[in-house]
Amino acid sequence: MKKENRTTGVFTRRALLLGAGQIGVLGVLAAKLYQVQVEEGARYATLAESNRISARLIAPPRGRILDRFGTVVGGNKLNWRALLMVEETADVGGTLDAFSQVVALQDHERARIDRELHRRRRFIPLVVREFLTWDDMARIEVNAPDLPGILVDVGTSRLYPEGPNLAHVVGYVAPPSEGDMGDDPMLALPGIRIGRAGVEKFHDLKLRGRAGAVQMEVNAVGRVIRELDRQEGTSGQDLGLTIDVELQKQVLSRLGDLSASAVVMDCRNGEVLAMTTTPSFDPSLFNSGVSQAQWVEWTNNRRAPLINKATSGVYPPGSTFKMAVAMAGLDNKVIGPGDRIVCPGYLDIGDTRFHCWSKYGHGALDVRGGLKNSCDVFFFELARRVGIDRLAAMANRFGIGVNLDIELPGARKGLMPTRAWRQSHGHAWGIGDTVNCGIGQGYVEATPLALCTYVSRVATGRAVQPHVTRTLSGVMQPGVQAADWPSMNLSERHLQLCREGMFAVVNDAGGTAPQARLGMPGMQLAGKTGSSQVRRVSRELREHGNFKSENLPWEYRPHALFVCFAPYDSPRYAVSLVVEHGNAGATTAGPLARDIMVDALTRDPVNRSEPQGQKLADRS
Repeated sequence: MKKENRTTGVFTRRALLLGAGQIGVLGVLAAKLYQVQVEEGARYATLAESNRISARLIAPPRGRILDRFGTVVGGNKLNWRALLMVEETADVGGTLDAFSQVVALQDHERARIDRELHRRRRFIPLVVREFLTWDDMARIEVNAPDLPGILVDVGTSRLYPEGPNLAHVVGYVAPPSEGDMGDDPMLALPGIRIGRAGVEKFHDLKLRGRAGAVQMEVNAVGRVIRELDRQEGTSGQDLGLTIDVELQKQVLSRLGDLSASAVVMDCRNGEVLAMTTTPSFDPSLFNSGVSQAQWVEWTNNRRAPLINKATSGVYPPGSTFKMAVAMAGLDNKVIGPGDRIVCPGYLDIGDTRFHCWSKYGHGALDVRGGLKNSCDVFFFELARRVGIDRLAAMANRFGIGVNLDIELPGARKGLMPTRAWRQSHGHAWGIGDTVNCGIGQGYVEATPLALCTYVSRVATGRAVQPHVTRTLSGVMQPGVQAADWPSMNLSERHLQLCREGMFAVVNDAGGTAPQARLGMPGMQLAGKTGSSQVRRVSRELREHGNFKSENLPWEYRPHALFVCFAPYDSPRYAVSLVVEHGNAGATTAGPLARDIMVDALTRDPVNRSEPQGQKLADRS
């Protein structure tokens, strides 16, 4: 009996211990379940959902580029393309081989795809072929069972309705390179483009917009089952230019087949109304890919169609520079408004003779007469008296040899030399160098844009800055009012003397550019000719009269230049024109610049809110 009681006691204790252990384990499980389901339930639900849903970015539509009246000059069009979802095929090479049997892939396309396969993550769609035709899409859809991972998608592609007319201003876009990617995941998206030139490049970040997102339901291996949600990206900002596209086309028609550049500016506020370069190119080709043959043709063309000559072409300004020399002389009091300099046809400096363009000379001339006759000896002597450093300081104030901060990549500032600049290159500055600079030759270089800025400042006395951006997302940008730009703090009397000299060039008997006379009732034009040599003319050629520049090979002929503003009594428009190797500014550039000014005055874009002959409904 006692033995039985002892056995029962042991059994009871063991049962209690086992029960306590079970209760402890169940308690721990209960606590863990409470933690998972209650305390951290939301987090685990999110993780489960992320295993079911795959989120991907989608490229946003690029912002439009408009002219000053709302005409689209850079827009978007639908682009059907074939994408490869790498994570949805076990054999990428086999899929691409099968695709090439349906839509042929070129060797360079396969090479591009192979490069992108190695640098992109598997969940990012990869573009196999863009710009699909309806026939291409039909063949892909029919063969879809044999093309695992291939899908047809629609995006946008850049469209340039004006083609070559605005190529150098608007620029172009192209797919990002590997070096562009950085840490921005949006640049890896199919169809994304970045600006490579013009305002497309300068305002690239504003035009890009923000990426959208699409949520796809996927199975355990990541295969897409259905689309759950789509949020389109935020379009880039619309960019409004100061350019009048119709005036731009008129200027281009004037230039024709010449290798030239012209700029038309509102000289009161610096708005660039037209900026032309000939020859030009079609920017749309960069969007789809430039062929090797086309690239070779462009780069071998000695007239350089890819260069924006208005901002990146630098030329000796020739006699168009003489107003800056006159202002340097007047402002530094080395010559007075009524003082005269005698021109016998040459100026001797040491053992070097500097010739005037008129071998008979011009006699005694004041500032107005020096400009009217474009007398080289007058400005040789005036530059000698002023000195190169003071001359450079005045030229810089007029926009020559300085950065103008135009919103176009690659813009050059030209060159206005100084003694220090020459010494930094290991040479001493000579008096002959100063004399040469006095007529815009030697080391002086300026772009057509700088020349237009320069003549605008002469016309208004204000330090206007050129710009091509008028609005962003419809908001007017600074610089559209004349009052936005400060006075140059130069004597109005001296400026007026230079304007009178420019007036005399065109309108007075004996002026050097009577061909540029405006011929519009109640309006007159003031201008200045220029012819800049690209090779030295020897004394022997001059003295024997055997030199005729038109007989030289094209690349050795002087550049022809003309700058002007109108109306003379109330300056509104400024024009600069450079005709590469066009010989004489008076006979080649002057009449063309006059015709361009007539177009500007007739259209008068700065005083209108609508383009002539075009309704808003026409500008989609």
